[in-house]
Amino acid sequence: MKRKITFSLFVLMGIAMQAQEMNEVKVLAKSEGAWVSCPEAVTDKKTKKKVVEWRDTENNSWHDDMGIIDDVPIVKDLSGLFRRELVSDPLSAYVPMLWRLTEENSETVLHCYFRMPADVVKNMWLCSDECVILDKETGTIYRSRRTVPDCYGKVFSVKAKEGAVLDFQIFFPALPDSTKKVAIYGVPNWMLRGEDVTLTRLPDEWAVFHGHAYDTIPRFHKPHLVAEANNYDKDDHKTWAVYDNPHLIMPVEDGTYAIWLTEEATYLAEACEMNWMREYFGLGGNNMLVDQRGHQYKCKGTLNYPKNDLFWNEGVTGDYFALVRIFDPLPLGIDTVTLIVPEGEPFAMWGANWSGKVQALDIYELRQNQRLFEYHPRQVVE
Repeated sequence: MKRKITFSLFVLMGIAMQAQEMNEVKVLAKSEGAWVSCPEAVTDKKTKKKVVEWRDTENNSWHDDMGIIDDVPIVKDLSGLFRRELVSDPLSAYVPMLWRLTEENSETVLHCYFRMPADVVKNMWLCSDECVILDKETGTIYRSRRTVPDCYGKVFSVKAKEGAVLDFQIFFPALPDSTKKVAIYGVPNWMLRGEDVTLTRLPDEWAVFHGHAYDTIPRFHKPHLVAEANNYDKDDHKTWAVYDNPHLIMPVEDGTYAIWLTEEATYLAEACEMNWMREYFGLGGNNMLVDQRGHQYKCKGTLNYPKNDLFWNEGVTGDYFALVRIFDPLPLGIDTVTLIVPEGEPFAMWGANWSGKVQALDIYELRQNQRLFEYHPRQVVE
């Protein structure tokens, strides 16, 4: 990779990063999104609330109406769980019926998400004894046990703020680890009437890559500091620090990154190519990551190298080595982030490059790339 030099001319104003807490669950499957039409809301003259009469659900007339419930768990943000286009605000006439099947506390849980199209929605239905999970390979049927809130087998109305995302939960016995393909029955409002579902219950490393467990802190070979910076001046290359014996890696494609998500920090490794035996590098300041919700994660430093200063790296032409930025910790469950590198300040050196960049990064792909950054000692044949 050709050298990337960035020195900030300005400080980007950031949105305060909100602490993100994700339940420690294993996700077995999730919907790709189904949009359903929503009846037009009417305003109750007495309460002044907007009310929607939900469409008829088969067999509703056979069950008792338990009245209004207002204790459904609320999800503040779905963007870390589903693709952006599935959770963005749709046309008012349609509602996304999203769901996730998870493993939690030795039970299988079906989370059915419902975004309130009004203040009150009447004639709602979740499930009853007809709600089961069928193991398609063994024929074993796992019957639903209960729901949160307690609306099992009843018609109900739900009251919540318009636009709030409700999390209806259906609990089943735990599925065996060997279960690979199931069919889910008895949740008609979420289009689950015997639909086949392939489970993603794979080895632990798969769960790590898909964002459901933290990485361990990566270990990189520490470069040798040949000479410290001496009265550093970006326009005087003789004042720059000098390093050799970096964390070498196998040759990779230009623009290759890897990411590690830990509880303390996010590590973003960039593959750098040595075009000369002595070459200068720099990452600059004010780099940041921005997630799908617009939350910003600041760069806290550069592992084993200066954060803001230019420096020399000595080696062999053709070497590839890792430069690692350290950012504030990303929450688990994020699918993509955007790397923002501000335009940098010019400096007096041949080939100086101070252009900035905005680059989308796929978290799953970059976690898989961790293996590409394993230390690989240099091999030179004379």
